Amino acid sequence: MNDTEIRSYVEAHAARFLQELEALVSLPSISTLPEHADDVRRAAGWLAARISADTGVPAQVVETAGHPLVYGEWLGAPGKPTVLLYGHYDVQPVDPIELWRTPPFAPTVIGDSLYARGAVDDKGPTYAALKALEVLRATTGTLPVNIKILLEGEEESGGQAIAAYVRANPTALAADCALILDTGMIAPGIPTMSYGLRGITYCEIEARGAAGDLHSGVYGGIAPNPIQALCWALAEIKGRDGRINLPGLYEMMRPLSDAERAVFAELETQATQVLQDAAGLAVLPGEAGFGVVERATARPTFEVHGIRGGFTAEGAKTVIPALAVAKVSLRLVADQRSDAVRELLAARLAELQPPGITFTLHNLQGGEAVTFPLDAPPLQAASAALEAEFGRSVQYMREGGSIGVAALFSEVLQLPGVMMGFGLADDNVHAPNEKFHIPNFYAAIRSVAGFLQRYGGGS
Repeated sequence: MNDTEIRSYVEAHAARFLQELEALVSLPSISTLPEHADDVRRAAGWLAARISADTGVPAQVVETAGHPLVYGEWLGAPGKPTVLLYGHYDVQPVDPIELWRTPPFAPTVIGDSLYARGAVDDKGPTYAALKALEVLRATTGTLPVNIKILLEGEEESGGQAIAAYVRANPTALAADCALILDTGMIAPGIPTMSYGLRGITYCEIEARGAAGDLHSGVYGGIAPNPIQALCWALAEIKGRDGRINLPGLYEMMRPLSDAERAVFAELETQATQVLQDAAGLAVLPGEAGFGVVERATARPTFEVHGIRGGFTAEGAKTVIPALAVAKVSLRLVADQRSDAVRELLAARLAELQPPGITFTLHNLQGGEAVTFPLDAPPLQAASAALEAEFGRSVQYMREGGSIGVAALFSEVLQLPGVMMGFGLADDNVHAPNEKFHIPNFYAAIRSVAGFLQRYGGGS
């Protein structure tokens, strides 16, 4: 089968493919909220049934200590490579719900986009990869490579279940590469492959003062204030110049190559405009002395995601709170290990702890940065498939985000990751009005089918 036959099959079944994706994104599989545990399980069962029925790859729901996995395996191509196809079917919470133009779990097509929570992160791309298996199976009666499918329901809530499963089953999961469709495109129409991902350490900083809330008329000016203490500490950790003040952090970094810096320079103008337009920003501030692309993909970051404490309801209540909490994360680059960076943060907080305040650091999530060699055979096969689909050379880039499973597969299974990107900068990942550009859904199906065909030795 050639690329033309792939395209013809996708066109003939395009309406059905989109209807199936709409059914999948209508399931509110929010892994971080306990009240949606049954919805997460329903999504797992739905996917296992569709995989088994449509692709010829027998699949089942695998129970874990947390949300279930979906695993499928077909080894009917002896002598051919084995591809481990990964995706996640859980999604982020939808808050603030009032900012959604359409209900987040009532998929709505507006123009060329499908609006729904999970449409692009990651149900749409994952389902495209599964549909590629159907395309190949339906048109040739077989698959050009051996396939192992591993889908998780905890990517948005830490990924503990898949980490335990992979570490416990390295032989069963042995493969030649991991296919991960959870990244983006530099700009519409530009085929993009990611060869590097940042790691992450996500923590909660607890600041505790008095035994209980205090009357500010009695204790104002003499009692420690946890909210104020947090503000002081956060401002010390990252200054106005964007530099992160954790001694030893930058010394951990693996230096960039001249070739990478050349790529960053080539992308700077276009990427800056795309990112500004997508976010509605006039400027992209950050660490002084570095360009936007490098800061967005190859430099560590420190961000504050939320602060809670004290009285925030309508009206007035003049208390000095006993407790305040800040949620923070650091995005990490190659050689910055998440546990080591967390220790740096804890040490810095101990230095910044003011009198009467106790800082406690709670670890919520961690994952490692990873990079892959561009000359690996599966990456070259994927590049050829993307070039055939889009009619232009592939742009290689690092991703600013974190996909913990890519580092997990690299560390435990020694697998290079094939990360073909189909999300756009304005797809509102993790935000209200998330969407997936429908032409990219079909492009993903065709590209994955073309990749598997080329990697298996076909035309």
